[in-house]
Amino acid sequence: MATCDGPRRVAMLSVHTSPLEQPGTGDAGGLNVYVVETARQLAERGVEVEVFTRTTTAELDPVVELAPGVLVRHVTAGPYEGLGKDDLPGQLCAFAAGVMRTAAHAPEGHYDLVHSHYWLSGQVGWLAHDRWQVPLVHTMHTMARVKNAHLADGDSPEPPGREIGEVQVVEAADRLIANTAKEAEELVGLYDADPGKVVVVPPGVDLSLFTPGDRRAARARVGLPLDAKVLLFVGRIQPLKAPEVLVSAAAELLARHPDWAGELVVAVLGGPSGSGLAHPHGLEELAARLGVSASVRFAPPVARQELARWYQAADLVAVPSHSESFGLVAVEAQACGTPVVAANVGGLPTAVGDAGVLVDGHDPRVWSEHLEALLLDQARREELSRRAVEHAAQFGWDRTAEQLLEVYLEACRARTLSPIGESATLDGIPSAVVP
Repeated sequence: MATCDGPRRVAMLSVHTSPLEQPGTGDAGGLNVYVVETARQLAERGVEVEVFTRTTTAELDPVVELAPGVLVRHVTAGPYEGLGKDDLPGQLCAFAAGVMRTAAHAPEGHYDLVHSHYWLSGQVGWLAHDRWQVPLVHTMHTMARVKNAHLADGDSPEPPGREIGEVQVVEAADRLIANTAKEAEELVGLYDADPGKVVVVPPGVDLSLFTPGDRRAARARVGLPLDAKVLLFVGRIQPLKAPEVLVSAAAELLARHPDWAGELVVAVLGGPSGSGLAHPHGLEELAARLGVSASVRFAPPVARQELARWYQAADLVAVPSHSESFGLVAVEAQACGTPVVAANVGGLPTAVGDAGVLVDGHDPRVWSEHLEALLLDQARREELSRRAVEHAAQFGWDRTAEQLLEVYLEACRARTLSPIGESATLDGIPSAVVP
């Protein structure tokens, strides 16, 4: 059992996506990065982490060491392939059974705390924390009621079953981690979360990897023209992320500046995901209809070191999402000194701060005007670049891990001080908000 000194070993649950997967396609994205980086940082601070995730291929070993002190445990729950995220609620019993089976072969009290990520994992975490009598800390990452309130045109709403599942997890958790103060307000306002359970802990960025670099060298590395005007989109290609806004804005730019036809490059780094899988070539088709195919370049997701080169190579990074709980892409780009133009939604105002440009709405003409103003104003871009690096420096993963440890400690203390079997909370815990 966990003591007032905090947990020694954490069971981290990531049912629907593995920390070993490449972010940028399928269901892999910022959540994967979050799990990997926080697990590594926690291990460096003496807390062992075991990440449970669903097996998606027979080629995976049952247990993989991600880093010293961090194990990834693959749990069989349904067929390895062919299941989408929406199919996984029917496999939660199988996944939970696998987690319980692993714990049954470990010494009593092996896990001191459960940290679940996304609502599917929260359902399993609910059972684990009840069975093991340990605290449950949960991070939503995205919420159905928020996404449904900001749907892209033609996108499918999240099902009622997910909303019900999220409400159950919110009620069961000892602590709820919100990425931003905005998300904390949404947890309380939309899910009736106990304010005393909600703690704001912003995600981080690898400040040793994402750093400013020589733009021309970076362009040579990733194969971009040295003298081009480069607009970059990084992320999964799906309606939620709205990459079509950037492509359409590029068409507006070229209509006003036909002389840019040989200069403007819109780089799209990512792969189809979610509802975007229904039309995996939709973005290419849009570019063709708008007559800008020659200016749009598509590239698959890349490893983190190569991603940093892409950020360094861009003049501007666009984040036109309809909803973001935080927006890791924005902070990573800013850490590389690249100005960000982002939608004024969700956690992006926190991620971008005053070091970038926030755009209301998703009108391509409005977006093109903001992009145009920055492309034509080198001094403004340089000023934003300087502020971007300073802003991103607040978001190191080490800081995130230290704040998580504080939350873990308080959750363990609350449970230690409460009667067995009751989910205790401490009111008045200050939110660890980055100024």
